[in-house]
Amino acid sequence: MCCSGSGRLGMVSVIAFITATKMPPYHQHEEEKFFLNAKGQKEILPSIWDSPTKQLSVVVPSYNEEKRLPVMMDEALNYLEKRQKQDSKFTYEVIVVDDGSQDQTSKVAFKYSQKYGSDKVRVITLVQNRGKGGAVRMGVFSSRGEKILMADADGATKFPDVEKLEKGLSALQPWPDQMAIACGSRAHLEKESIAQRSYFRTLLMYGFHFLVWFLCVKGIRDTQCGFKLLTREAAAQTFSSLHIERWAFDVELLYIAQFLKIPIAEVAVNWTEIEGSKLVPFWSWLQMGKDLLFIRLRYLMGAWRIEPTRKVS
Repeated sequence: MCCSGSGRLGMVSVIAFITATKMPPYHQHEEEKFFLNAKGQKEILPSIWDSPTKQLSVVVPSYNEEKRLPVMMDEALNYLEKRQKQDSKFTYEVIVVDDGSQDQTSKVAFKYSQKYGSDKVRVITLVQNRGKGGAVRMGVFSSRGEKILMADADGATKFPDVEKLEKGLSALQPWPDQMAIACGSRAHLEKESIAQRSYFRTLLMYGFHFLVWFLCVKGIRDTQCGFKLLTREAAAQTFSSLHIERWAFDVELLYIAQFLKIPIAEVAVNWTEIEGSKLVPFWSWLQMGKDLLFIRLRYLMGAWRIEPTRKVS
């Protein structure tokens, strides 16, 4: 009798876990609706649904990145400033999203806002940790760019490679308003990386790749590179349906894009492994594997749904 009861309870728990909210809620704490300008004054964040006023938005999710963030920011801003001097029509913004850090990440990022001005560098500080996907979504929904770049705070990808992504994106756009996504890819570096990894980590990597292909995303060899460029409309449509806020959010993002028939280019980029990764080899892969399974089940059962939203004005 006891076993039967616990079995029913377990089944109810699984069903409840699968039958989640169909469309993801987008919740902002009151403090997350504002950013501090370079003078330390509060300003209301813009919205992805407004017309773009910049050519490029760079969203940098950051969790406890006070040590690694400066290297990435220096490289990115040096490149962006140089490009702007060469082309006066080029405009940009960098949005650092502090994902509930317990160190000085926000203070480090805010120094760049003071140096370059809050029109170019903005810092959004989340009240609590949401996960990388949640932080990226917050930055995307507060962006002003015609194109939106996701870039990791560790600087593992060489920032000038954004030009490679831009070329990949342009090749997918027969007309200016065409939605498109260009994904940075490390697939060409796989043989070299395998030689430097343990057999166990290599097995986990191949297992994850198989699950991604089998359950969710076809035709993209590297879904997890944190260097992705999206048109504004593609970003608005995909992130509006995004549920996963942790490491596997990239997979759901591309799953949504393929469902909406948004063309995707995979572009080889330069990448270097940086010390200080937040991934815990076994448990992180286990969590991502579970997320992949539930992405597939929830969409298959209709617990989650993908619906085109209103157009960006």
